[in-house]
Amino acid sequence: MYQPRTYRHWVKDKDLVAFNVTVKETDLYIRTQSDLKSQARKLVLKYRKILEEYIERHPSFLTSLEPVAVADDAPPLVAGMAEAASKTGVGPMAAVAGAIAEAVGSELLAFSPEVIVENGGDIYLKSLSKRLIGIYAGKSPLTGRVGLEIKGEDTPLGVCTSSGTVGHSLSYGQADAVIVLSQSTALADAAATAIGNRIRQPKDISGGIEFAQSIKGLKGVIIIHGEQVGVWGEVKLGEMAVEA
Repeated sequence: MYQPRTYRHWVKDKDLVAFNVTVKETDLYIRTQSDLKSQARKLVLKYRKILEEYIERHPSFLTSLEPVAVADDAPPLVAGMAEAASKTGVGPMAAVAGAIAEAVGSELLAFSPEVIVENGGDIYLKSLSKRLIGIYAGKSPLTGRVGLEIKGEDTPLGVCTSSGTVGHSLSYGQADAVIVLSQSTALADAAATAIGNRIRQPKDISGGIEFAQSIKGLKGVIIIHGEQVGVWGEVKLGEMAVEA
């Protein structure tokens, strides 16, 4: 049975302080060099307020399953989500978890040179050393067997996951996991959803890879459906052993 948030402990590190920040639907698992829970909570409240106030004035931003145009004076958080949606062909809220993770994480860098923010399977990562991120792919036999190696010099980086078989997020596909890497965590989040929507069976993996290659700004992608795996871009997989 799927156990929510077990994957949160699959970024291998013993040198950082871990804490949770939860505000309404936003549930962050954060690791930094010191306890920055108070600062992180203030940032979550700040960015949630920005988004909630914008949605109140523009309700379609919340409900649309297609890209939505925003005004030039839209808040950077909103503009970033809209841009990610435009590049991938999904609704802007498909980028919300990644956008919030990056907004909070990038500001926490003022207090800690290393920051990892996980938001529902979407990760913003700034590290000074190599990290191994465990891959959770539901009932796929690859769950807990392989990890994604991230070099410190390649961060800050967004690593976002979408699944058609795990969790409650909307997906039209049946991929066990689509993991996307991008310098923009919002784009990685939206792209993971868009690619995942196209994967209904293993033979769709190659088409998903081709689609990923067409999205400007992606660094790499991993698509898992059962025992089948497709990989493209700047991706290095490593073995790991964690309890699923």
